[in-house]
Amino acid sequence: MESLKLSVLAETLIGSEIVKLGGIIKEKIRQGQEIYNYTIGDFDSSQFPIPTALKNEIIKAYNDGYTTYPAADGEAVLRNAVAGFIEKNEGLHYEPNEILIAAGGRPLIYAVYRAIVDKGDKVIYPVPSWNNNHYVHFTEAVHVQIEATRENNFMPTAAQIKPHIKEATLIAVCSPLNPTGTTFKKEELEAICDLVIEENKRRKPDEKKLYLMYDQIYWTLTYGDTRHYNPVSLRPQMKEYTIFIDGISKAFASTGVRVGWALGPATIIAKMKAINSHVGAWAPMAEQNAVAKFLTQQEEVQNFLTHFKEEISYRLSEIYKGFIQLKNEGHPVDAIAPQAAIYLTIQIALAGKRAGQNQLNNQQDVTEYILNEAGLAIVPFNAFGADKQSNWYRLSVGCCKKEDIPKMLGKLKAALQKLH
Repeated sequence: MESLKLSVLAETLIGSEIVKLGGIIKEKIRQGQEIYNYTIGDFDSSQFPIPTALKNEIIKAYNDGYTTYPAADGEAVLRNAVAGFIEKNEGLHYEPNEILIAAGGRPLIYAVYRAIVDKGDKVIYPVPSWNNNHYVHFTEAVHVQIEATRENNFMPTAAQIKPHIKEATLIAVCSPLNPTGTTFKKEELEAICDLVIEENKRRKPDEKKLYLMYDQIYWTLTYGDTRHYNPVSLRPQMKEYTIFIDGISKAFASTGVRVGWALGPATIIAKMKAINSHVGAWAPMAEQNAVAKFLTQQEEVQNFLTHFKEEISYRLSEIYKGFIQLKNEGHPVDAIAPQAAIYLTIQIALAGKRAGQNQLNNQQDVTEYILNEAGLAIVPFNAFGADKQSNWYRLSVGCCKKEDIPKMLGKLKAALQKLH
């Protein structure tokens, strides 16, 4: 019997590689295996609870009866609070009609693609990066993948983008970047902005403009000397062409609270609002009102961020130091020093080695070996669009317990020592 035919989109859409890996990990845990699950870009709420002040405001909002439909573009009180928060902390000025609220960043990214990209349009995005390949597929656009390299901390460069820019409709970038935890250097982001500005000057008035989607959902989480830069502060003219994706998910360990916002030109935000209203991906009324009150509590916000960043930074730094120690001992591993977000970029180059009678023929074998022998669950960069034989990985510390780090590194070392 022939299999049921559905839409071309449904038949060709690839499921999340991370979710698939998560299913394997859950089964191992169910069987009683000790797994250090550093795959998911989320938080263990026992390690990283949401801010107490935010939790209290959410409870109060429900008790006060905020349980109806919110405004399609987001409650005015929240859009005003977001405008104030962004202006105070980033120096960016946006009017409430240039701000759209949704249930986290995903529906906003989807709305950006739907509002700007037509079938056959070219979309430029780097690999590795989170989910751009799927959003391009949703819109039946043409993939223009920029293979980022270790030399540039896996961030795309203006030189890589430039050859493709004349026919592109959208450039989709993220900084700090998921999956790498690395950021744009000021000069590189300026160069990309200059490309966009010059290209839009070249286009005729009746031509579609080239837009930049700038996902900065991790911008509050930078460490050491790392600074976050954004296109509009560097080049004010970019305000006409930039749509920011932002929200509370990562900044406040509030992935399940589902409050995100987009900032951009009023005309595009209005179209995104219309798209989002049909999808119905609104942030809940109670959470919107709670976040609006929380964002104005500057002392509570800063106190939370200070402690939160210290905890994340400690985990990233300790694991990084452990990997560099293993590298110095002669093992084929490496890591990029932590810059931002909740991710560490690590390298495990074991393809071609043997464990007893078992040959590690490719990177999938390596990933399985590390999971089975060391109990270390990490996500290969090929899950983010990179080459299937890339030996680089995303390690997320959102569910990492500090006391587990020495044990994990010990098990990894033992697994590496078994190879020849």
